[in-house]
Amino acid sequence: MSRTVKFTDELSLPAIGQGTWYMGEHASHRRYEVAALQAGLDCGLTLIDTAEMYAEGGAECIVGEALQGRRDRACLVSKFYPWNAGVVDAIEACERSLKRLQTDYLDIYLLHWRGNVPLEETIRAMETLQQQGKIRRWGVSNFDIDDMRDLWQEPGGSACVTNQVLYHLASRGIEFDLLPACREQHLPVMAYCPLAQAGRLRRDLMTNPELQDIARQLGISVAQLLLAWVIRQPGVMAIPKASSVTHVQENAAALTVSLNDEHLARMDAVFPPPQSKQPLDVV
Repeated sequence: MSRTVKFTDELSLPAIGQGTWYMGEHASHRRYEVAALQAGLDCGLTLIDTAEMYAEGGAECIVGEALQGRRDRACLVSKFYPWNAGVVDAIEACERSLKRLQTDYLDIYLLHWRGNVPLEETIRAMETLQQQGKIRRWGVSNFDIDDMRDLWQEPGGSACVTNQVLYHLASRGIEFDLLPACREQHLPVMAYCPLAQAGRLRRDLMTNPELQDIARQLGISVAQLLLAWVIRQPGVMAIPKASSVTHVQENAAALTVSLNDEHLARMDAVFPPPQSKQPLDVV
């Protein structure tokens, strides 16, 4: 059975979306990146996440091209820098993103990380953008538990529809406090880098003998196992980047993978859950 995540009464989406970090950085990759995003939509991965930071707008341009004639099939998410979190700056940043994305609205607009602009002002910026029809919903990214508590205490803060954070099998700190608090508030979490960022951690996961054995038993890849693990619980969406059609199809197939208690116990034994508060992982 394919898993979904409910953001609002009107918005439920497949629990795996599409990330675009590092897209738009090389002109020679453009057509492959566009094709991958379009293939993802064809596979039912309707959420596409991007940001003004990614390739300094280059990723948004890739997404805009991929969505030509397909905008109504996508849930489009973008993020803005914390120094653009004031009312005037947020509106201008949003307008620039919309132009690059070749659309007149965003489905969800996120504050990329918390900066020095008061949350009260950022909430007013989001409300203004909603009133102008430029965004339909808003949320945050890289907010730890204390940041979320601050947000929820602000007038209008409860309108936040998601928190996007780093989360994968080798980075489980949010399970101790942030994830339970978000679940209590019925706030979905988007997990970026669900396969870990390229480097040692990624290699540790992909080459781990126990994970390889579980994947082999299930007839899937280790990457699919890791995605299935991230979305194993309600209210968590994974947004892996896939810059090839083959990878995006593999990601989509992970929506139907079910892990039983034995699988999860074996994964816990190799990468244990946190036993105390951990600093929020960010990359």
